[in-house]
Amino acid sequence: MQHPAAVESLALDARRLVRSLSLPILAPFLADWPEAQAATREVARSSLPVLRWLPTIAGDARGFATSLIGDLCRAAWSLEWRQTYASHEIGTDFLENYGWTELMGRRAPIEASRVACGFLLLGPSTHYPRHGHEAEEVYVPLSGTARWQQGDAVWREKPPGTLIHHAGNEPHAMHTDAEPLLALYLWRSEHLNQKASLKPELMQ
Repeated sequence: MQHPAAVESLALDARRLVRSLSLPILAPFLADWPEAQAATREVARSSLPVLRWLPTIAGDARGFATSLIGDLCRAAWSLEWRQTYASHEIGTDFLENYGWTELMGRRAPIEASRVACGFLLLGPSTHYPRHGHEAEEVYVPLSGTARWQQGDAVWREKPPGTLIHHAGNEPHAMHTDAEPLLALYLWRSEHLNQKASLKPELMQ
């Protein structure tokens, strides 16, 4: 099972980071953040191939919130890592370089009804195709400069520390180049158990 202390410490650090950004777009996420930060749900630890990039991320001197990066890298092997898609939907190459872990939410060790918080990990040279979900979403890249696309906008590089906001049901995509990407994510919705869906008609 996951180590509760590691999960709780990471969640507290994530909340401090979100608060420190002091951006109005984050106020609703913080308002819905539960006061209780105790891990009450037992979730089995699991590993994925993408975790092989953690040593590279841990050594990234240009990372944002390096103490949080270090804590995650040390605790990673005691967390549950998941994937949203199956190989027939997106291909095995993508799944070798993709995974996420959730600290807080309806399926997470720390229960929350309206806000989910976790980490996304993508390997280098990985294209995350257009996808969408009803939940409002925020990403804060911690390590790795990747390219991001929102709706029909042009692709833009987003370095660590940049806040990326996706409105509910807004299609978006990501593409890494030479560096792996580690990003903190937040979801906000009444339906946190929803699954992101690929948008084949928009995939490029």
